[in-house]
Amino acid sequence: MPAQTPEPPVKDLIPGYADLARETTLLNPEPGDPGVRDSSLGGELLWPADEPWPYCAQEDHWTSGSDWRDPTEIVPGAVPMVPVLQLFARDVPGLEFPEGKDLLQLVWCALIHEQDPGPVMPRLYWRNEAEVTAGGLLTEIPEVSEGEYDEDHMPEPSTLSPTTAADYPSRHDLPRHLRETPLPDSHLIGTKVGGWPAWTQPAHWPDCDSGHRMEHLLTITGDIQLGDCGGVYFFHCRRCPGLPWDWRFDCH
Repeated sequence: MPAQTPEPPVKDLIPGYADLARETTLLNPEPGDPGVRDSSLGGELLWPADEPWPYCAQEDHWTSGSDWRDPTEIVPGAVPMVPVLQLFARDVPGLEFPEGKDLLQLVWCALIHEQDPGPVMPRLYWRNEAEVTAGGLLTEIPEVSEGEYDEDHMPEPSTLSPTTAADYPSRHDLPRHLRETPLPDSHLIGTKVGGWPAWTQPAHWPDCDSGHRMEHLLTITGDIQLGDCGGVYFFHCRRCPGLPWDWRFDCH
């Protein structure tokens, strides 16, 4: 009996759909005990000794505290930001770092912020690992105390096991002519680098100050509560000096 030619994947039978594929790196966090020289979610950061740890001094950030029976809002003053993500270039080869940089770090204020885009207040840093090590490390990183964070915004220290995969847009980023077409479930939802944002609400891509639509840098979702199971999406513009970045948040 002659060999049968295998059917092409469903995605290749839909005109234009296969062309939407982008490579993503799924970070696959697992609770653990990462060190300062490990890529991690919620772990310690390789922080330079000559750079003060960042604080958030927003006047209206708040939390209800850990006692659900007490609805009184806690509105503290300046609070230390918490480590969220650390990525070394050696662990995420699919991530294009700025020239001379091989370390990406993300921190945020883990209180609730009402202003758009909310609910956290992040800061993102590109560094060179060798330069940080040569200059010495900050030995005392302040930790948040009771009333200085919201439990839903605190990542559990986790090690990462990055894997690459093909990622396709959610329906919010599909071309109009494909939005009503039955499609394979090829949109990857999870904490990831590159690929497509894991929007749960209509897409909201930022533009830089020069008017360029920014590229998706990373998504954090599913591994931190973030309100009603939402996600935080980070973007950057590689066409402009200084690599400007921005972020968005959505929830169910």
